[in-house]
Amino acid sequence: MPRCSKRTRGAAADLLPGTTSLEDHHHHKRSRNTSSRRHSKTEDISFSPKKCLVWFKEYTTIAEPDVLGPEGMEKFCEDLGVDPENVVMLVIAYKMGAKQMGYFTQEEWLKGLTDLQCDSVLKLQSKLENLRSLLNDPYVFKSIYRYSYDFARDKDQRSLDTSTARALLGVLLPRWPLRLPLAEFLTHGRRYRVVNRDQWCNILEFSRTVDTHLTAYDADGAWPVMLDEFVEWLRAERGDAAMHAS
Repeated sequence: MPRCSKRTRGAAADLLPGTTSLEDHHHHKRSRNTSSRRHSKTEDISFSPKKCLVWFKEYTTIAEPDVLGPEGMEKFCEDLGVDPENVVMLVIAYKMGAKQMGYFTQEEWLKGLTDLQCDSVLKLQSKLENLRSLLNDPYVFKSIYRYSYDFARDKDQRSLDTSTARALLGVLLPRWPLRLPLAEFLTHGRRYRVVNRDQWCNILEFSRTVDTHLTAYDADGAWPVMLDEFVEWLRAERGDAAMHAS
């Protein structure tokens, strides 16, 4: 390569087209570099389906390249810095329209993350608070609550087993005062091995309309028998506790 000291003769000839001096030449180069940086920044914030798909492949295996399974899900949660049982993971699954707990198909992944415009861990992390805030909307929360029934249900069963139902209620209604008594009732009540869809949907309505002391409970209301029996059981439990205390 020629050394710089031998390029004095052709300085004017080396100017970019449309420039009239070295100063203009350097200004043009600075403008071009600034424009290039702006373009690069735009590319960083824009969504890339190809990049999103490459990200998905980080969590799949050669045997099942189109399905993110339990091991991949664990790594995905670890990369996000989110516990697998955190409710925001349920919101992400809802956004993807995922059909089975612990699994994301490639189609579900692209659908949900295209909607969220996220093709990297950092982008999705920046959306986590917004995703959590969706739960504050009672209509969206109701949709997510109902979605969770089919999402968590074993596909070879028509109903949700009570252990899974209790775990889901812990994620969705952690602050509901009657959640733990209901969980205890379902644990010890031999009659209820599963929770059907109608019972599941009514638990949410029950949590919204019946107070902790059960004063708002209407025995003639259209509650499922399971909830009627739960109220009867809880009143008996509380009555026994009061008798023992006295």
